[in-house]
Amino acid sequence: MVIRTRRQRIFQVLGLYAMAAAAVAYFGFHAWHGDHGMKAKQQLLAEIAELGGHLDRLKAERTEVERRVRLLRPEALDPDMLDQRARQTLNFTDPRELVLLAPGR
Repeated sequence: MVIRTRRQRIFQVLGLYAMAAAAVAYFGFHAWHGDHGMKAKQQLLAEIAELGGHLDRLKAERTEVERRVRLLRPEALDPDMLDQRARQTLNFTDPRELVLLAPGR
């Protein structure tokens, strides 16, 4: 009877260790691969960096557009800008100018 009790205790202890190891493995796996895990955090940080670069490009483009709009205001009209927009809109050129056509445009 002592042997049977000792075996039962050994199996109980091993069973508890196995269940604890399984729980640690389960939570460890989901801590790495889950929706809010380490892998998802790395992907979010990469996306944040990519979108930050995109935001910088858009801010530069917006600054350029604002500068061009400022040049077209009536109180500070730039003659070169007016000439460029008129030629582009009306599709006119000066007979003395050389026009180079780019393929695909």
